[in-house]
Amino acid sequence: MIPEFRRQFNASFTSDGYRRLIALLEERCAGPVRFRVAETPIFVHRRVLDEMADLGAAMAQNLIDDQNYLDGARRAIPTGFDVAGQTARPHFLTADFALIRAASGELVPRLVELQAFPSVFAYQVELCRAYRDVFDLPPSLGVFLGGLDEASYWDLLRKTIVGYHDPENVVLTEVDPLNQKTFPDFELTRRRLGIAVVDIAELEPEGNNLYYRDVAGRRIPVRCIYNRAIADELISRNVRLPFDLSLPWNVEWAGHPNWYFLISKYSVPYLARSGMFPEVPTACFVDEFLEGGGSEFLASRGVDLPDPSSPAPTYQNLLLKPLFSFAGKGIEFSPSRARLEALGLEDRRRHILQQRMHFEPTIDTPFGLTQAEIRILYLWPDGGSLTPTISLVRLGRGKMMGVDHNKNQEWVGGSGAFYV
Repeated sequence: MIPEFRRQFNASFTSDGYRRLIALLEERCAGPVRFRVAETPIFVHRRVLDEMADLGAAMAQNLIDDQNYLDGARRAIPTGFDVAGQTARPHFLTADFALIRAASGELVPRLVELQAFPSVFAYQVELCRAYRDVFDLPPSLGVFLGGLDEASYWDLLRKTIVGYHDPENVVLTEVDPLNQKTFPDFELTRRRLGIAVVDIAELEPEGNNLYYRDVAGRRIPVRCIYNRAIADELISRNVRLPFDLSLPWNVEWAGHPNWYFLISKYSVPYLARSGMFPEVPTACFVDEFLEGGGSEFLASRGVDLPDPSSPAPTYQNLLLKPLFSFAGKGIEFSPSRARLEALGLEDRRRHILQQRMHFEPTIDTPFGLTQAEIRILYLWPDGGSLTPTISLVRLGRGKMMGVDHNKNQEWVGGSGAFYV
């Protein structure tokens, strides 16, 4: 963190400024922002973000190059969600990092998770622009990564999503998009790229083609889908699509749905066992922990576990995580042995146990030191390379960093990172 910018921001901050920030965001997003926006961005040295960006890219490339890993991950895709026409690599990637205090005393990054799925690429630019405009941040502070500026950022996003297609034939699909918290991002994407936002359950199949209806009711063929619908929401809402995802439709995918499963929390135990990345927390699958050598592996990596002979052990230093969930849903702290044993065989294979990390509070706020989780957002267009583009920050003082887990607090929520 950069102390001088922190002090200057805190000294000049006013509640009226924060109200203007929200009003400006809602004006630019053409509607309410339904998740909490933090009062402040963070100010960091460029090398911190570059180190995280390099780490995330190296981890993802390691997984993509490992056919044995990909084969195992593909077997974990739920029935009915193995989509035809899988691309050779993901178009989108996010890498979430915590800052922890190492034994040496220095702050170091630790992976929280990797996910090959889009994030709020359009909204994040507007959030950073609003922070800059409202709080008069100096132009010397940067936000774009990978050698990009604002113009080349939007060009890269357009190339990744629209490609060579007519924007009229490209749709952003989501479950009930108008009522999603991420709708501001959808609306900004629609306006900037000229594509339609469509409920995935309202696509119309005919032969091998898919169609959508525009605002005038015209039936328009879909040639490319910018997919924002995640499988766990389709499953939890019992959404029945009018077309079979597993069939080969005459569409391309900007963000093929299979990559949501292939690079996910499933990757953490593999990366941990590889020994290549000390920045990855120790983890194993629940079935391996209960029936294989998982507990021994965790202990060998320094995770403090209770005596296995104790009558009802609770694992204070572990998190129980479902493989496929979004926004921190389903994560349990300090699971008990009984909780793990209550999982059925299939569920044991669909959950991991991950070493709990203690985020170091580093952001000085009027409410005390606050923790930051930093997400690097990457684009990987056809014919291009994996490129870090911008960062997203979650500020929190609770157990978890997501905006849904820090309600009724101030100086927490979704934020951005400015660097020098």
